[in-house]
Formats: sequence, C-alpha cells, structure tokens
Amino acid sequence: MPKGYWIARMDVKDAETYDKYRAANAEPFADFGAKFLVRGGAQTPKEGDSRSRTVVLEFPSYADALACYESEAYQRAKEIRVGASEGDMVIVEGYEG
Repeated sequence: MPKGYWIARMDVKDAETYDKYRAANAEPFADFGAKFLVRGGAQTPKEGDSRSRTVVLEFPSYADALACYESEAYQRAKEIRVGASEGDMVIVEGYEG
C-alpha cells in the first residue's frame, strides 16, 4: 500500500500563533502516524514561486494522510494556522516502483 504525503509551503505571518498551531497539530499527527521528513530548514528556490517554509509529512498510507487532514482534531489546529500563515498544501499518494 503506498504511503501518503502532505507537502506544504508556508509564509508564517505570526510566529507566536503558528507555534500554537504546531502544538495543536501534534495530537492528530501522532494519531495518524505522521513522520516529518522536512520541517522548515534551509532551502534554495530554483524554479517558480517559493515560500519561506516547506514541510513534508509522511503517513503510513494515502488514506491515513487524507483522514488526518479531515479529522476534527486537525481541523481545530488548522483554524489556528489559517490566521497565522499563508500557503499551499497538497496531499499526494506515494510511488511504489
């Protein structure tokens, strides 16, 4: 079964509130088996538009990645994030080759 991934690129406008989002997302991420592969860090934009922060989360399955996003716990966390950042996010199915 292919893994699932969240790929998010964000510009944080309010670091203090964004820290509250990170605290709030810990529970749903643990519940759905999320593992951070990329969590901020140095980046070098090469093509297209960029944002200041990139995050990649791995889930045991694509279904888990979708279910986490749709969970009540994550939706509560997301409400905090929306006011503190602007960004793009996609949930993708991994490749099993």
